[in-house]
Amino acid sequence: MAVSSITIRAVQALKPGETIWDADHREAVRGFGVRRQREQATYVLKYRVFGRQRFVTIGPHGAPWTPEKARREAKRLLGLVADGKDPQAGKKEARDQAADTLGKVVDGYLAHAKKRQRPKTYSETERYLLVVWKPLHSVSIFAIRRRDMTAQLAEIEAERGAVSAARARSKLSALFNWAIREGYEIEANPVSGTHRPEAPKSRKRTLTDDEIRDVWAGLDTAPDLPECYPRYVRSLLLCAARRNEGASMHSTEFEGDLRTIPGERYKTKLDHVIPLTDAVKALIGGKPHGANGNSWFVFSTTFGAKAFSGFSKAKRALNTEIARRREAEEREPMPNWTLHDLRRTARSLMSRAKVPADHAERCLGHVIGGVRETYDRYEYLDEKREAFAALAGLVNRIVRITGND
Repeated sequence: MAVSSITIRAVQALKPGETIWDADHREAVRGFGVRRQREQATYVLKYRVFGRQRFVTIGPHGAPWTPEKARREAKRLLGLVADGKDPQAGKKEARDQAADTLGKVVDGYLAHAKKRQRPKTYSETERYLLVVWKPLHSVSIFAIRRRDMTAQLAEIEAERGAVSAARARSKLSALFNWAIREGYEIEANPVSGTHRPEAPKSRKRTLTDDEIRDVWAGLDTAPDLPECYPRYVRSLLLCAARRNEGASMHSTEFEGDLRTIPGERYKTKLDHVIPLTDAVKALIGGKPHGANGNSWFVFSTTFGAKAFSGFSKAKRALNTEIARRREAEEREPMPNWTLHDLRRTARSLMSRAKVPADHAERCLGHVIGGVRETYDRYEYLDEKREAFAALAGLVNRIVRITGND
């Protein structure tokens, strides 16, 4: 053990197993040292608190820790000791806080909410917290700031619409209020004070024929789209599917010309059977090249291993291409739209194709009359097959018409 001034040259000259304690100069800090174990030199502080000698690691030599920065940090830590605080306990608290990620707190809150919320309300709470807020699951709740909320809410509103963004905001705000009541030392609810997305008075946005053609053409020409994305978006319209239910299409769900979405992954909690038209079968294709085993996700960027999930980035690229095409043709910009609008558009097109209303509702997976106990997933199968065929035929006629026709 040596006692001398800690300089860069002294640190670089340290041999494995050696330690230098800061001394012999005016700026020396009692208890501040550097030691080398094997290849790495590390700055440390030795101090006494509550009658016991303790050590705390400041950090390894190298960016950002130089001798001067480490010495200043040692002074700061000794200031805590002078105030009766233990820096080692502070580091433990920091580690504990880092472990309290949003994902972990979501799990705790859902266990609480499941006992108190009605099944339908809980299902919505679960969906927003587990799916919509998933990008922040790995972040400590103590590190989430209002700007993080604002940025993520903007993403949600752009991708899913103002209604979903407002509900997502409400669900997360309730979680943080619960966490504060449970004793998490959060300074304030980071959702408070953020902009509340203003939902449109009615969610009835459907795409016009021109807009459908713009989407179809944009999918063909937008650069850097994942290979699966054009097929995926078109399938949403042709299957009248919700975003995630379409993205999770899996080879194990197929039997002949039917796709069955299991009830545990469907909004109504009932199995939903979709007759597959030739147009949809063409979008599904065969087993992806490079896929392992005999099961795969149809729309995937990982050779079928995982379902497609890059919704926001791909949607922005598509919107940019649609805007470019419209500007080149001196047309007005396309109003904001979401992938869910394709589902409502499909319902509207079925009406145009003279599909009976109750058949169209069954194609969307809606429970007619609320009689769940007698639900038969194969009921009205022929009627649904005719309805989806009529939808595919109308979409085909729409996209084949050009602006010059």
